[in-house]
Amino acid sequence: MTELRCWKSLEKEREEGNTQGESKLHYTPTEDEETLSNGGADDKQQNDDAGDKDEEDAQKEPIKEESSPEASKKQPTSFLLQQVVKLFFGCVAAVACGMLYAVYLSTYHERKFWFSTKQELEREITFQEGSGLYYYYYKHMLTAPSFKRGLYELTLDNKTISGQTVNIVQLLFLYPELATSFIYRITSSHDFIEPIYFYVGTVFGLQAVCVTALFVCSWVMSGTWVAGILAVSWYVINRTDTTKVDHAVPLRDNWALPYFSCQVAALTGFLSNISSATEMFCYLTMSATSVSFLLVWEHSHYVLFIQALCLFFLDSFDLVPSRKVADIHKVYLSSLFLAYLLQFQNPVLLSSPLLSILIGSVLARHFQVAFLLPVHESDFILKFLEVKFKLNTTTDFVTNFLLCQESFQTPKQDLFLRLTQASVLPFYFLVLTVCLLSTLQTIHRRLSGQTMKLDLKLEDGRIGEHPEVIYHVFHTLLFGGLALLMKYLWTPYVCMFTAFGVCSPDLWMTVFKWLKLKSIHPVVLSLILSTAVPTIIGFSLWREYCPRVLAELSELQDFYDSDMVELISWIRSQAPASAVFAGSPLLLGAVKLVSGSAMTSLPLYSDINLLKRAEDTYQVYGMKSAEEIYKILTSQKTNYVIIEEAICNELRINKGCRIKDLLDVANGHVVYDRGVMYSFSKYGRFCQEIKLNYSPYKNYFTRVFWNRSYHVYKVNSVISFQY
Repeated sequence: MTELRCWKSLEKEREEGNTQGESKLHYTPTEDEETLSNGGADDKQQNDDAGDKDEEDAQKEPIKEESSPEASKKQPTSFLLQQVVKLFFGCVAAVACGMLYAVYLSTYHERKFWFSTKQELEREITFQEGSGLYYYYYKHMLTAPSFKRGLYELTLDNKTISGQTVNIVQLLFLYPELATSFIYRITSSHDFIEPIYFYVGTVFGLQAVCVTALFVCSWVMSGTWVAGILAVSWYVINRTDTTKVDHAVPLRDNWALPYFSCQVAALTGFLSNISSATEMFCYLTMSATSVSFLLVWEHSHYVLFIQALCLFFLDSFDLVPSRKVADIHKVYLSSLFLAYLLQFQNPVLLSSPLLSILIGSVLARHFQVAFLLPVHESDFILKFLEVKFKLNTTTDFVTNFLLCQESFQTPKQDLFLRLTQASVLPFYFLVLTVCLLSTLQTIHRRLSGQTMKLDLKLEDGRIGEHPEVIYHVFHTLLFGGLALLMKYLWTPYVCMFTAFGVCSPDLWMTVFKWLKLKSIHPVVLSLILSTAVPTIIGFSLWREYCPRVLAELSELQDFYDSDMVELISWIRSQAPASAVFAGSPLLLGAVKLVSGSAMTSLPLYSDINLLKRAEDTYQVYGMKSAEEIYKILTSQKTNYVIIEEAICNELRINKGCRIKDLLDVANGHVVYDRGVMYSFSKYGRFCQEIKLNYSPYKNYFTRVFWNRSYHVYKVNSVISFQY
């Protein structure tokens, strides 16, 4: 195979102490010894040797000259030195790629948001998509008298959701903030770096780990670190489709996906043909990263379920040693158990489908899901999937609201266009087709009773018999289906998988084996193509995209929301500290960050109860009476309600996903005439009617602040009847 795999095979053979090369160099075995050590495999070799008798005679003298002890030591030593040098430069390249990417992100972030020239308030509101909420708890941990006291306050938090006391660490998966604040405290980092820079720098450092893991994964599979460089290049070029760290630094997936990348890289190495020491290292890395992944993201157990499903297919067709599958299952179970304990006995992890698939068969898995999931949650997930895949329709606001979120929408055509322009998609389909067909051949051979070859060579042309390759075939197919829900889980591995394929001599050799190429030696041609193709791709990417990447770093951007700054300044100076605010969850995340006030809902889409509270708050944009809205807000103990012009008067081509349209459908205020949707109710739209300041609206609400984008109304504790 490639040089890296050759070295791994040689290392394994040397440990066993029975390689054929050593037996020839150190002594001349007897016929019985040859039979015992080499078995029936030597019969085929002897037949080949007999057919090439003249060639052996011609090479007889050189072999005798190298059979001395000095020659036997010289060749392995030089080979070892060569591999160590390649390993060293590969590791340097991997670390360099990660560090350069972190520097690139930091520079781009500074150019986009002007962090160094802004005040603390202006820096904090750059955390978009409600992600500033997570940073608030990082600040809280730093301002607490002690780390222990701060953690206690978060586990019994009554200052976030109005009228409720919750364990906010468990609800929001705040372990990243706990770990970062703890490190900031014990290292006395406040002496030389501001808290916000330490926080953002930590996230960027994890992104460096992510691309380094993708580098290593592609390197292990292909045997050349050129594949790693190509994978990282494609990842950076397609950054808008591989990560959201540009505009929403504190989001959970920005913390979690680097751990998942490390876990996949360790799993890839574990499935490969490696030494026992390296296998143990991969096993420990898998364990640590799996636990970390489960602790920092609420959707992590679903991702690991998809991964476990891939391994289930491998085990079903006996494509990987059962011992390794059992070890991986131990990793999953131990990780789930530890995460369950560290997440304060979070019942979500016990109801995970990952736990179900570990129990046994597909039938047992479906049975377990049906009984482990809470009834309301099980029904909700089923309804969501039915509507997502066009199997049903619903008027439910929460379901339609989630389907309208960018993260859950089907990737648009421009995603595939960008991947095609970067030359990823054409080569991806080529690599996937070859690996998939070779994998199907392997499955057919296994079903026919044939055994898999343990020591594959390049000339065998069987890329689909490598367990790590088979795993990634299933991985990219299943996560490709998951891309209908979240493209950021699929696109990075498209880059990695494609880079591995074009740089792997095994892939080209498999193709030539099918074509039965005879005019040119297929081994030589496969080695040439595995070098020439990535070189040509790399040169074209350098010429086309390097100027664009550098232009991004030199382009001066400015992100400044003056209306938001004005609103936040008013809340800080005029609103009581104990006030409860109602509004859209994304806006409330920013309000919580800068004021610490309690809110009616959170920008968290994995909790059904919070989504229902958000639906109630969103009714201010529906066609409801002033009395109905007043009852909803007072039931949530609201003091102030914030109405956004961008939502109230939203103009969007896809009208079905506007908040007011979703509310009209859920409230039954929609009339269809000749295929056109109209909204109708005896009440006007609340967010528009309240601005006219007439009775009964002014009886229940008093406007206390307004600008072009936001209107803040105080919910009157005593109703005044004015006309």
